[in-house]
Amino acid sequence: MKTLGTPGLLVSVRSAAEAEIALAGGAALIDVKEPSRGALGRADDAVVAEIVRLVAERRPVSAALGELADGGEVPSCKGLQFVKWGLAGCRSTDWRADLLRRLEQPRPQTVIVAYADWQCAQSPPLDDVVAFACSRPGNVLLIDTHCKDPAKLSLHRRPTLLDWVEIGDVIEICGRCRTAGVRVAIAGSLGQAEIESLLAARPDWFAVRGAVCADDDRGGAIQLDRVQLLVKTLATAAKCAS
Repeated sequence: MKTLGTPGLLVSVRSAAEAEIALAGGAALIDVKEPSRGALGRADDAVVAEIVRLVAERRPVSAALGELADGGEVPSCKGLQFVKWGLAGCRSTDWRADLLRRLEQPRPQTVIVAYADWQCAQSPPLDDVVAFACSRPGNVLLIDTHCKDPAKLSLHRRPTLLDWVEIGDVIEICGRCRTAGVRVAIAGSLGQAEIESLLAARPDWFAVRGAVCADDDRGGAIQLDRVQLLVKTLATAAKCAS
């Protein structure tokens, strides 16, 4: 059991080969995602099943399943601990009822996704989703970004979580979640600099894809040394905090 203040590294992978690299690098949680299909792009069910078999319970495995508005059910493979759907396009829908239906299924556990760039994603406001997650102890919340296009913010780089929300607000949200008994993963095109800035938030996981890929390209291949570097960063921060 991981102690408070020692976040694990969640690495999103698109293949069994990448999952093996993430495991070798020390990832705490393996997430299955197809980045070419969007922020929470769903991988083919056969890919999910292959990665679950490879990991073989050495680490928890989660799967991104696209956006809630697009429908889609859980892949029919045993061994998934977590699944998640984004809320893009759900601002005017009864998203709470839909999520409650999925949360009632005991396995795998549904992760509640809050988009920090909710205006861009046309999703429910960040605070509304956080409040919903905190209303039921035992939930897991992922704070992510949906819009990856630099043009959305007139930037010459991919926007990160911190382009949409202040560090202090992330710290406050994580504190609320801890009080409510809700685990938190922080994502949103985070690199090492953003992760170091957010260490004070003490989430349960930092979730990455591009930061561990060649040239910071989320569509590129995962690199072992990049995974190891971020794992070492989190371990060093934990030692300094103890």
